Amino acid sequence: MHFSIPDTEVRSGENGSTYVAYNIHVNGVLHCRVRYSQLLGLHEQIKKEYGSNVVPAFPPKKIFTLTPAEVEQRREQLEKYMQAIRQDPLLGASELFNSFLRKAQQETQQIPTEEVAIDICLCNGQKVTVNIFTSYKTEDVLDVSAACLKWCLPRCRHCYPCLWYLSYIYDKFCFFFPLSVVRKLQEFELPYVSITSSRSSEFHIVLRKSYWDMAYDSDVMENRVGLNLLYAQTVSDIERGWILVNKDQHRQLKSLQEKGSKKEFIHLGQTLKYYGYIKFDPCVTDFPEKGCQVIVSAGNNELNFHVKLPNEQMKEGSFKVTRMRCWRITSSQVPIANGTTNPCSSGQFEIKLELSFEYLMSKDRLQWVTITSDQAIMMSICLQSMVDELMVKKSGGSIKKMLRKRHNGSIHRSDSQQAVKSSPLLDSPDSNREQIVKLSTKLTSVSLRGVSASNLANNISNYAFEGIGDDDL
Repeated sequence: MHFSIPDTEVRSGENGSTYVAYNIHVNGVLHCRVRYSQLLGLHEQIKKEYGSNVVPAFPPKKIFTLTPAEVEQRREQLEKYMQAIRQDPLLGASELFNSFLRKAQQETQQIPTEEVAIDICLCNGQKVTVNIFTSYKTEDVLDVSAACLKWCLPRCRHCYPCLWYLSYIYDKFCFFFPLSVVRKLQEFELPYVSITSSRSSEFHIVLRKSYWDMAYDSDVMENRVGLNLLYAQTVSDIERGWILVNKDQHRQLKSLQEKGSKKEFIHLGQTLKYYGYIKFDPCVTDFPEKGCQVIVSAGNNELNFHVKLPNEQMKEGSFKVTRMRCWRITSSQVPIANGTTNPCSSGQFEIKLELSFEYLMSKDRLQWVTITSDQAIMMSICLQSMVDELMVKKSGGSIKKMLRKRHNGSIHRSDSQQAVKSSPLLDSPDSNREQIVKLSTKLTSVSLRGVSASNLANNISNYAFEGIGDDDL
């Protein structure tokens, strides 16, 4: 999750007074608007609960009214504080922190606590209408949905705590095609408030699986409703082209559908290319050349690229998550031209998001690859969850520990999986256009601490990279 406080507002309080409000954004979208005193109250509660030694520094109180420069300084300090809290595995997952954000979200959107009906969509376009309270958190909505589906979700969640998740989708033309994943709903937000505050009928809450390793499919299919949900998702992904199917496979799948053989349908789907992948909207990359159009897909512990080169030639390649040393999200304001010759004169800006990852191209060469996309944060979340699975499985643990140990773990795909072999990495026509880093140690013993440690600031470290060996190249 990317927390930021990009701006402030001067708002009217009681008795005609004014105060400075700090706009907290999550993944580039306004989540809530809070006062300094509210964040100070949260800070004091966290200190009382967890001890002052684990709490990051908080900007001090000021006796006199803040100048504009001091407001800006406090904004930056509060932003760093919120990021530090969220990144801490204990504090960021605490109910104290999450409940504060949920309450602030509800107050910001001025939505009273009351009973409402909300639609939960399945991947095949069906809807389940459930009655909830506006103050229900994501887990509560998931439980109510499970009850309506007559699925014993609490038992399944005990085995796989985030087996299915609620996710926004953005549907540009009709409900089903095209489908674009916006983000995964989190425990610090209220689904009804989030969907209502979007003020668009094009956003929906959808039930989708959140794990990557298809070895867990067999456990899901033991439950009748789990089987139906997984079947609906597989059919949907095939119909929208996320899973590639040739004529013979299409004929076999149609025959299985007609027979009502859902398990066999899923088993055949598991052998198809891009099963379990999420496909993102067309965007731009600087690899293998700057300004290339690309369609990125995430799955099978990799980012897959379908690149259109400037000469109209199409190339496909993949970047394995185990060979990404680290990655980062950057955002910048880009002026909108608005029909003028000077874009800056319009005074309007749009946010440009970029995902950059440092990739081990060969035994002695690291190179940065950048993707410019509105879905850059969602891509980063996918990378992180793949690493989490890898680390959990590598350590001999189970996926039920994944949420509790979010910041350390790794999983190798099951040998029983018939994982699709991806195309070789795209060749870069200009190997010198990015900084090349020589590794001074053998790859079998390389560690994050031994490689350009000064460049790790603001980067997301990839612990799955730490044990990479010659067999991975």
